[in-house]
Amino acid sequence: MKFFVSTILLASLLGLSAPKASAQLYEARTSSVNFEKKERDAVKVQIEATAAWTRDFWQSWLKDTYNIRLKGDGVLGVGKKDVLVAKQTPASSVSGKLIDFYSMVTAPSDSTSELSVFAAFGPDTFLNPDKTPTEFAALRSMAQSFAGAARIKAYKEKIAEAEKQLKEAEKEKERLQKEITTLEANTTSNLARIEALKQTNISNALKAREDSVKLVTNAQQMELRKVQLQKRRDRLSALDRK
Repeated sequence: MKFFVSTILLASLLGLSAPKASAQLYEARTSSVNFEKKERDAVKVQIEATAAWTRDFWQSWLKDTYNIRLKGDGVLGVGKKDVLVAKQTPASSVSGKLIDFYSMVTAPSDSTSELSVFAAFGPDTFLNPDKTPTEFAALRSMAQSFAGAARIKAYKEKIAEAEKQLKEAEKEKERLQKEITTLEANTTSNLARIEALKQTNISNALKAREDSVKLVTNAQQMELRKVQLQKRRDRLSALDRK
């Protein structure tokens, strides 16, 4: 049941696209970029993620997978450049020669990023599908592998987020159930106390009426006793005069 709910949550988070739109994602294709005022052949692939996420994962993936360390992030984000580069780096998966490895990440939309990868043996010897077909195909294969890894990572993160939200919802459900139980118990207790107070008020009202009657009788007795007391004082005074 928990896995089923997680799947539903994941589907809503992923916002599944139509087949035609999703076909453009995660597919490496040959294209070009403007670099140093010239068009350079490049491999491009779109990722369903933010540009910042793609840029960070691309760098860590290259480092872990090919030991290629890109530069261009500056120091603590200061001096950050659009183009990431690894100059004269060994990339055996692409070529037996040292290459200048370039990449940049843009954001076609708020939820989609595009990675562009291109490389050169030197200042004027950029890889292209016609003159260096083997190396360019290797570059495309690298971008395609990254796309697959990025897709899996993004899905895992979204599943983790969906599971986190599910756990939070379950905790909230438990909290609300406990709160409802406590409130119901308090209500029952309060109703019992109210009923007891009503009965006490009824008894108090009856007692007050009884005391009111007794008060009238007491007042009458006091007047009678005052009269009797005065008579006895008068008689005592008369006896004293004899």
